Amino acid sequence: MPPDHLQNYARKPEEPTSRRRVWVILGKLLITGLTLALLYHSVVADAATAAAWRQLLQSALTGEGRAPVLAALALVPVNWGLEAWKWWRLARHLEPVSFRRAFRAVLVGLTLGFVTPNRVGDYAGRIIELKSRRLDALGAVFLGRYCQLVATVVAGSLGLLYFLFTFYLPGFPATKLGLVVAALFLNLAVLVPLYRSRLLLSLFTIVRPLRRFRRYVAVMPTYPARLLSAVLAGAGLRYAVFCLQFGLLLYAYGARPAVGPALAAIAGTLLLKSLVPSLNALADVGVRELSATHLFGLLGEPVLPVLSASLSLWVINIALPSAAGLLFVMRLKVFRKRKPTTS
Repeated sequence: MPPDHLQNYARKPEEPTSRRRVWVILGKLLITGLTLALLYHSVVADAATAAAWRQLLQSALTGEGRAPVLAALALVPVNWGLEAWKWWRLARHLEPVSFRRAFRAVLVGLTLGFVTPNRVGDYAGRIIELKSRRLDALGAVFLGRYCQLVATVVAGSLGLLYFLFTFYLPGFPATKLGLVVAALFLNLAVLVPLYRSRLLLSLFTIVRPLRRFRRYVAVMPTYPARLLSAVLAGAGLRYAVFCLQFGLLLYAYGARPAVGPALAAIAGTLLLKSLVPSLNALADVGVRELSATHLFGLLGEPVLPVLSASLSLWVINIALPSAAGLLFVMRLKVFRKRKPTTS
């Protein structure tokens, strides 16, 4: 049995089955319509994205950029496969889950997150696929996203330090030392709570607006350090795949920055994007493009190849998988029959 502080929620009386089914169908149709509308707006109606997408297809079919574009496309299932592996490791701590179900849950969560603020639909998409302990799964989803944040902050802080040292503070050694110390404390501040999750729970207690969510993430301290390390390693691998895709697309569009500075620019771009809340997945596009064009501009790279690569990265990793996730949304079992309990 789970501890008393887990799954501590009252069960509401069930609505009539027919009424529930109607609401579920309407919700699925609404999600499908919103997703298709956003996909059309972002990939077809938006001139910049449409141009980048046409150039991506042209590069994939002919020319020097064919090989790197096809390689970036081939890494899409690897990218989301690693995310599914992370969720599979976290979810099976709660109940037996197959990798196939975990992968499906990730795609459904991606689609739901595409049309919701700050991608909160990602939580719903994953926990709906579970058969029990769905509220405890909120803490598991949070842990998975937190591990990805740790990888983003560690790599991104190093990338931004490179730009600060090289372009903004070349003659201020004392300031550089202070920034190194600040970056070290920042990395420790995000890494330590992962293995001391009671610190995160304390944050949910101290910050008044977060108090109502504490019971949903109370499962986090039950995860062993070995499992968290494995998930963090998966997050690091996924981050590396994402950076590799970005680099391949940059090469396909004609940008030729040095490998080290390019990695610093990619890491800085991903960190700046993660620090800005967004209304939905489409809103992430502007933040990422602004960051990428500025950082690569400091490296002397022209705007158009960087912009095209960044937009194409979003299309292949977010837009296309979101469309694929629609195939599973309509087959979701939102309500499951509860097994009778015996006292």
